[in-house]
Amino acid sequence: MDKGAAQWFLDRSERGNPATRIQTSDADETSWSEGNLVRPLVHGATYFARLHEELSALRPGDRVWFTDWRGDSDEQLLADGPSIGDLLAELARAGVEVRGLMWRSHGERISAPISGRANIELGRRVNDAGGEILLDQRVRLFGSHHQKFFVIRHRDDPSRDVAFVGGLDLSHSRRDDAAHEGDPQALRMDDRYGRRPPWHDASLELRGPVVSDLLAVFAERWNDPTPLDHRTPYRMLLQRLADMPRHPKPLPETAPPPPAAGPHAVQVLRTYGPKRPPFPFAPEGERSVARAYAKAFAQARSFIYIEDQYFWSEQVAAGIAKALADNPGLQVIVVVPRYPDTDGPLIGPAGRLGQLRAIAQLHRAAPGRVGVFDLENEAGVPVYLHAKICIVDDTWFTCGSDNFNLRSWTADSELTCAVVGPAVGADSVEPADSVARDLRVQLWAEHLGVAADDLRLRDPAEGLALWTASADALDDWHVGGDAAGRPAGRVRRHTIEPVSRWQRLWAAPIRRLAVDPDARPRPWRGTATF
Repeated sequence: MDKGAAQWFLDRSERGNPATRIQTSDADETSWSEGNLVRPLVHGATYFARLHEELSALRPGDRVWFTDWRGDSDEQLLADGPSIGDLLAELARAGVEVRGLMWRSHGERISAPISGRANIELGRRVNDAGGEILLDQRVRLFGSHHQKFFVIRHRDDPSRDVAFVGGLDLSHSRRDDAAHEGDPQALRMDDRYGRRPPWHDASLELRGPVVSDLLAVFAERWNDPTPLDHRTPYRMLLQRLADMPRHPKPLPETAPPPPAAGPHAVQVLRTYGPKRPPFPFAPEGERSVARAYAKAFAQARSFIYIEDQYFWSEQVAAGIAKALADNPGLQVIVVVPRYPDTDGPLIGPAGRLGQLRAIAQLHRAAPGRVGVFDLENEAGVPVYLHAKICIVDDTWFTCGSDNFNLRSWTADSELTCAVVGPAVGADSVEPADSVARDLRVQLWAEHLGVAADDLRLRDPAEGLALWTASADALDDWHVGGDAAGRPAGRVRRHTIEPVSRWQRLWAAPIRRLAVDPDARPRPWRGTATF
């Protein structure tokens, strides 16, 4: 057993969901898998290129199983194609087993930007070719299936099996790269992001026994006997109009796990909100995502680095605030979008209020040891930060679908992977190198506009000072009227538009009821217990 993993990962009792068989074994008491190879994939273009490469190599009898929150059939994986819909349909026609679970989505009048029509179109295109992509509404009221992952299995060579887990949908706007000029196939967002919004995101490529664990996550949801459209007769009608069944076809027999592929330990973490009828594999829900962060934050001694789409819950921030109070050497860096994706008159103040309170809580706990930043590209256009990454002490890191809010930690279905292990490859130059450190250095080098071998990146204790100096230089340049040459880097100090006293009267209940609901047992709500 990896002693480092045992220190950082949840044990079986800490997971809090005895109904699941994910990462459990009769042979030992570990609740994670070892012998894996994990490769972070920063940027949508990088992820789509790897996904295209793996899918294009499949042969008849191989399997592709995936889940997604939103998929656009015409989203191109490469600049010259193919689209994800064309490729999956081509695989299905060729005899590859293609199965998918897409979130059903709310009605168009409620969530036009989410657009369940896109998921219906992708499903129809692949299903007409012989695949089986289904719309899944088996969630709590007003919740969503937010998991995004692929599992690819090879019938004749399990050593080539691979999985992808992260925050990236098969969607418009995601195929951006390090230049952050945006995806040519762009979704409409807040006008301040422009017509082609720059987009920062990340995923993981995983090989080894964890691939089998992720396959089991898919199988649990697939085999849930609750009808896919169980909510209302309206949902049943939409399912019929989309030519989709109420129940999936049975899955084939489980294949043996892939062989060991590398030195990394991986723990699969999830959120499932409690609902009725219950999930058979999580009858009271699951909050292992939240519990894993709580354990990691309690062990943090040097730094916590977070990239998150929202960061707007006081209860989520409470664990970080306590870690700051308990450890005078701890520093925290948080990177968020400059503006919400839709900063409307109702949802905008509700989200901003949550973020104002969460960040104020951190500053009260440790004045001078917390920095909150956002990003812009070289043209000065804000970068929409959609990545969900957390790195603690260059040892433990996560990447997945969950955001730092109560919705992700208690209500929606989420999937993330926590990783511990050494660096792999040519970039590993010191015995203390880890895969977590390599990821941090890659991200910091890009955001700060410095070389990856810059010695200032090696010591995370200097991180907050480095980020603050970079942000101040760029902020001052903007204030100075752009007279001199633009400083290196993309980092700006994050400022939040105030929420007036009048707006707070209705923003607070909207945030609590709709924007960031708390699905924990009632005695725990309002606390930092998950």
